[in-house]
Amino acid sequence: AVAGSTVELACGAQGDPAPRVQWHKERGDLPWGRHEVDLAHTLHLYAVMPADAGTYVCTAQSQLGTAAATAHLYV
Repeated sequence: AVAGSTVELACGAQGDPAPRVQWHKERGDLPWGRHEVDLAHTLHLYAVMPADAGTYVCTAQSQLGTAAATAHLYV
């Protein structure tokens, strides 16, 4: 991603019952004040900077178990 741009990381978690979805960054925190997760579980990162580079993890959890997927961001 280009520094200063907006990045969207999708997480296609679905099921019945609907899973609880959470995003986190490995070895760090989500950018404070510069991120949001929408109703489709997509993580939006605003005004990305080199410090935001890294691995982001989407975790979906329900009564049936837990699944996770990762996305690697390079800035």
